[in-house]
Amino acid sequence: MRVIVNVPICPLMLRPACPGERVDEALFGMAAEVLDAPCPGWFRVRTHYGYTGYGEGRHLLFGEDCAESWLRLPKAVITKALCDVLSAPAVESWPLVSLTRGALVSPQGAPDGKGWQRIFLPDGREGYTKRSFLGPYYDTPPRFGESALRAAIVETAMGYLGTHYRWGGKTPMGIDCSGLASMAYLLNGVVIWRDAKLKEGYPLHPIPPESVKPADLLFFPGHVAIYLGDGRYLHSTAKDGSDGVVVNSLDPSHPDYRPDLPEKLTAAGSIF
Repeated sequence: MRVIVNVPICPLMLRPACPGERVDEALFGMAAEVLDAPCPGWFRVRTHYGYTGYGEGRHLLFGEDCAESWLRLPKAVITKALCDVLSAPAVESWPLVSLTRGALVSPQGAPDGKGWQRIFLPDGREGYTKRSFLGPYYDTPPRFGESALRAAIVETAMGYLGTHYRWGGKTPMGIDCSGLASMAYLLNGVVIWRDAKLKEGYPLHPIPPESVKPADLLFFPGHVAIYLGDGRYLHSTAKDGSDGVVVNSLDPSHPDYRPDLPEKLTAAGSIF
């Protein structure tokens, strides 16, 4: 049975209990498959990118017809870090929901002369947001060519710069290292494994670390970073003094050099 996420952020837990350990976050408008229901109010689900966790039923829309209807609609993705969906095309209107980057909505028609875009939500409501807050939704990689796709992945990742570290997070409200890497790719139509490791069955494959180019990934024990070029990389880290998404360098002569990571580099990965 398929379900649709109907809250801005649906925490996916390691076990069916809250509080507990969050392993991932499914975002508004995303579809998931229910695998089982271990206890009242909780469901083990598998996301469209292959990750599993326990979500609360109150965060999900049930009904195959509902899921089918939503999946058939055209989609756009929220690219603004945080934006309101309003009840009418005016700033003084009541906010129906506040969404984070990565949320999915369904645009209806063209924006009006003031940039307001009418959108449908998974539960059937309609609202308005600014067209400038929306970007194209890619369920497959766009035909950019390698250089342009690398640049797009890096640009997307850099949009999270300064976001605080959140274990299991993957939004501008808080993000972890693999959440950052996976979202940078997912928003460009590429599904990679959500955890900080290379996994068979996903397009990321090992390459020699000395061959990395921008948008390739650097792997350390329990950690992953996005290579930016010129020895610099972007990552989300809980290290004291960083506490979130920062840029560091592999070059000891660079002021952003972080000495504890280069010596621990275990692998590099690329989709190209």
